[in-house]
Amino acid sequence: MQFQEAKTGWVALIVVGLLALGFVLEGDSAPVSHRVFDRGMTVASRLAQYGEAARARLAPAFGAAGAPYPPARVVFVGLKRERALEVYAAGPAGGLRFVRAYPILGASGTIGPKLREGDRQVPEGLYRIESLNPRSRYHLSLRVSYPNAFDRETARREGRTNLGGDIMIHGGTGSVGCLAMGDEAAEDLFVLAAETGPERIEVFLSPVDFRRADVERETLDALPPWTEGLYAQIKAAMARLPGQARAPAPPGG
Repeated sequence: MQFQEAKTGWVALIVVGLLALGFVLEGDSAPVSHRVFDRGMTVASRLAQYGEAARARLAPAFGAAGAPYPPARVVFVGLKRERALEVYAAGPAGGLRFVRAYPILGASGTIGPKLREGDRQVPEGLYRIESLNPRSRYHLSLRVSYPNAFDRETARREGRTNLGGDIMIHGGTGSVGCLAMGDEAAEDLFVLAAETGPERIEVFLSPVDFRRADVERETLDALPPWTEGLYAQIKAAMARLPGQARAPAPPGG
């Protein structure tokens, strides 16, 4: 017992030390909040650092789509099987337009919703962007609003606790329940989110592109029974998007 208490104390000291040094722990098993006070790196300073290059990369895609920049609202569609993140944007009075797609370089887990901390699953459902982290361990990151009300309610009914959290769209290539996009794509998405406003961004995280395919029955039968209802919600949301899914541009494209 004394050893366990000492071990817990040392872990706590290490976490406090990392925070004091300015690190942000992220991912499915992160034991601390994503939101911490930064020391020198802010959203504004990151925009000053990466904004010009990111806008130059985004401009041709927005121009080809006929979408204004910065847009009035944005939808990110993360497709797990296809390993692509699609970007849709709209002006103040216009409908959504497909802008471009980025390859997902890292996404742990398999088809199926996230159920608990440590299962390494990328969530599935309809989410928002809660905040931006200009000092992520993975370059830059956007925090997804997992668990949402649906996740919490299904967990309550099943008696599940410790749902996990700190799910991000971030740079790098490693993933523990997050979407790793590579650093350059993370800069594009961070700048776009900052200049659009996180509160104007929706995130659809889907097991497959339901506009083209469905989850196989044998896979679905192995998932919780409420998953079919969740997938119906995702399908309905995706059906309102314009056009067809596009292949992601290569990194740096």
